[in-house]
Amino acid sequence: MDQGIHITGLSKRYGEGETAVDALKDVNMSIAPGEVVGLVGPSGSGKTTLLKCLGAVIEPTRGHMTLGGEVIYDSDHDGWKTRDLRALRRDRIGFIFQAPYLIPFLDVTDNVALLPMLAGRANGTSRARALELLQALDVAHRARALPSELSGGEQQRVSIARALANQPPVILADEPTAPLDSERALAVMRILNRMASQYQTAIIVVTHDEKIIPTFKRIYHIRDGRTEEEAGEGRDIS
Repeated sequence: MDQGIHITGLSKRYGEGETAVDALKDVNMSIAPGEVVGLVGPSGSGKTTLLKCLGAVIEPTRGHMTLGGEVIYDSDHDGWKTRDLRALRRDRIGFIFQAPYLIPFLDVTDNVALLPMLAGRANGTSRARALELLQALDVAHRARALPSELSGGEQQRVSIARALANQPPVILADEPTAPLDSERALAVMRILNRMASQYQTAIIVVTHDEKIIPTFKRIYHIRDGRTEEEAGEGRDIS
């Protein structure tokens, strides 16, 4: 697989000498386009560090990362392959958080269209893309509403639309269902699976939510900085 996101031998060390801490130790992961994979582990296991490395927020100490068929990090050849990590995050990596973090003074359409606009796309094209995603997520009727006028479920759908706005090869979802009850949590997972398939996006869901873990077909468990892959139940939630 050359699309999606693939990492090999990824390690992250904090500090030096006797006080050094290895937060990640030779992590290997592969997520194909259209696939939703779980990343599960206890507090202090390395989940947050791995997510930050995948999201180009912090630099690994060693390893290799490929995104959408292009090498984005290679410790053997000068590290990051781009100097503009902000543009990399904006244009090629979508983020979904536990809280929606919508901009309160922008309406729903502009919240979703903002990233494409910042990437240099025309306003009309960006808003058309936003409306397409809002329609796919069944919130197009709220396109002119402000975030404060939305329900919690609607805000989460808008945040998913925003993550897809620049058609990134990968989306990193950090505990997207933690505050939700079972019905709403499974609804979010249905949406993520549908969006992954429809837009051929690789989605990594970081979670410890027992409600959604049975929905994954593949799971990476992380403990003490190392990952272990296993087949998930892949429970049908359609």
